Amino acid sequence: MSGRLSKKGSQRASLVDGSQGLKQSLHVRDLVALSVSSVGPLFSIAATGGVMAANAGLWTLPAIGIIAIPFIIGAFVFRLLNRHFPHAGASYHWSARILGGKASRFQAWVMILAYFTSIPPIIVPASTYSLNLLFPGYKASMLAELAMSLFWSLFALVPLLRGARPTAKLTQVFLAIELISVVAIVAIALLRWHAISVPIHFGKPPIGGMIVTAVVAATILDGWEIDSYASEEAHRPKSDPGIGGIIGAFMALGFYALIYPLMFGETPLHLLAGSTNPMAVWGSRLVPGAPWMILIPVLASTAGGLWLTSFILIRAFYAMGREGLVPASFATTNKHSSPSVATLVTIGAAFTVTMLQTLFSSLNSFFGLILSAAGFFLVLEFFLDSVTATVFLRRFHKVDSDNGSFSHHHHRLLTWLSGLASFMFFAFMLGFVFYGPKAIGSQIDYVIAIAIILGIVFVRATANHKSIFYFHGSDAKECDAADLDLSPEGGELTADDLTSSESVLGPQ
Repeated sequence: MSGRLSKKGSQRASLVDGSQGLKQSLHVRDLVALSVSSVGPLFSIAATGGVMAANAGLWTLPAIGIIAIPFIIGAFVFRLLNRHFPHAGASYHWSARILGGKASRFQAWVMILAYFTSIPPIIVPASTYSLNLLFPGYKASMLAELAMSLFWSLFALVPLLRGARPTAKLTQVFLAIELISVVAIVAIALLRWHAISVPIHFGKPPIGGMIVTAVVAATILDGWEIDSYASEEAHRPKSDPGIGGIIGAFMALGFYALIYPLMFGETPLHLLAGSTNPMAVWGSRLVPGAPWMILIPVLASTAGGLWLTSFILIRAFYAMGREGLVPASFATTNKHSSPSVATLVTIGAAFTVTMLQTLFSSLNSFFGLILSAAGFFLVLEFFLDSVTATVFLRRFHKVDSDNGSFSHHHHRLLTWLSGLASFMFFAFMLGFVFYGPKAIGSQIDYVIAIAIILGIVFVRATANHKSIFYFHGSDAKECDAADLDLSPEGGELTADDLTSSESVLGPQ
């Protein structure tokens, strides 16, 4: 237990210079909207459905179902950890409180990789879908694609720089378009079933293809965790965050359970496999001559996914900036209580990668290989979260009793399930390392190995990081800036450190 981060020896301290802190403005309905929209189900299918169909065929459905198990468990794990440790850094902060500084710094690196590699693959299709919608049949030039990519990057800055509440409000508009469209698409698909359905034959399961597909599916089953990173901006940070995540995880699975069987049942597999937009291929069969009926909702889903995926990384950067893992300027907020520097750097870096991919074909395959590892990094991220939760539940979980003392309080089922999730995530990572080169390219394992080595370098380079930021966790009406404090690294996480409901372990 040595090396754990505790509150022993903590001191009162103000926020990083230039930072006003994050404003607690999000209600539970805002968090739910963020969580559901961040999954971006229609965009996820459009972006990854072709790759998954090429690798697993009709066995894509079982592969998604299998990887969904640890992700659903993860939603409940995140809910539990949010109740104890609400924090803009979420995953890496939980790791710091439970596993120690080195594990936390490595997880911070994994978070950066997992979420940053997910942003450029959203900007590119946003540009493509927009041009297809505005100019049907037009073969877009390189400059046109670049201009549209710049437009969406700048558009994403608008809600992100205006703060969490405006981001949530705009997200609700785009989410409404997506939800209404899903209902319409499913209704049309059911009505057209007898006219366009195709024979279905699963055949022998391609184990390697299913494993690769499951890891790729990590990119379509994540996103619901956004309310964890928005917890410092919630009205009730120890009560509301995590609820939206659970709803978002189940809704994502529900979307796929509805749409994938219909799409595979009404479109020949050879047309879907490898398609850059299988939703459009299916849509051309559902409503011939009206591609806009699919492009509009897919574009709405894509746009929401762009700024919400960025939102997660921005809040993580903000939290890391307060603690010195990245430059302190990342913790700077503007007049809208938005992390302005972190926002500009995140979107700017993502657009730069997109621009280099577009302008230089020699770099396209290089960046494409790196970005294709996003699924692996996301699985690694959730694996680390599951391990953190398992250790927490087995060794540190306590509850404050009526007489003020602390007693052990076990969630036996969740403890077992978090252990199961850890095992499943680890198994999928091993499977991806083995089968990934055959499906994606022989260099993918080298990319992963280099990324992990760089993570170790990041851990060593930030070894002087000696403090952890403790968010007060109070409801908005009870919030007092004086309750924010920093604690030096080191010491034990013991019952002596627990002196109130706002100490290391929050209320159950």
